[in-house]
Amino acid sequence: MDQTQYPNLIPSYEHKRLEALQPYQVLGTPGQDVFNDFVSIVAKLFDVPIALVSLVRADDVVFIGNEGLPEATTLNRQDSMCSVAILHDGPMVLEDIPAQPCTLVNPYVAQQMQLGFYAGQALRAPNGQPLGTLCVIDRKPHRLSPAEGKLLTQLALVGQDLLTLQATSASNAAMDPALRARLDDLVQQSLTRLHTLAELRTHDLAPEAADTARYNATRIDEASFLANSLHRELLAVLGK
Repeated sequence: MDQTQYPNLIPSYEHKRLEALQPYQVLGTPGQDVFNDFVSIVAKLFDVPIALVSLVRADDVVFIGNEGLPEATTLNRQDSMCSVAILHDGPMVLEDIPAQPCTLVNPYVAQQMQLGFYAGQALRAPNGQPLGTLCVIDRKPHRLSPAEGKLLTQLALVGQDLLTLQATSASNAAMDPALRARLDDLVQQSLTRLHTLAELRTHDLAPEAADTARYNATRIDEASFLANSLHRELLAVLGK
């Protein structure tokens, strides 16, 4: 990457970040099923067409979970807003990209891809170094409510667990088959429950505006509970 053109994308701890990223390089191939399933659910929960799990590498950003953005499985680091999101502790939110583009990266790429909204939460290694992001994207401007911002952070913790699980499995052929089966079953059951919850958004169960708002708030609360439960269970099983 041309560090002189976008110097603010490179943090002072970049060498430590890249070291922390090394065990996850085995996940550098896009299209891995568990991440695709995960981001498909996330997109439905947030009612957006695009959701991604990314890894921000030295020169590019690879999308190992991709829902709704088939034209790109990788971007140059200076072209991706995920490169900026990893610099934030909490969610990085751009609610109206055409009106207020992100100037820390090449703004023309977002224009070419017709992006209107971006919200990304950094995914971190156990030592706290940022590896990539969980992000949700819309083609039009979009408001992220405080409850949705909290849910994105909670789902990012699940994304971190899935990164650890998949990287450990890929690099450790001797992993106990019983443990692997237990983890797979835990993930699948929880993702199925989240998927069912996400699908409820498509049903008009509350035609009145006030009832719809209350219903959506309840649904987001339930998704937060499920995300937290999955995170705690995965930590316990992984021995964290």
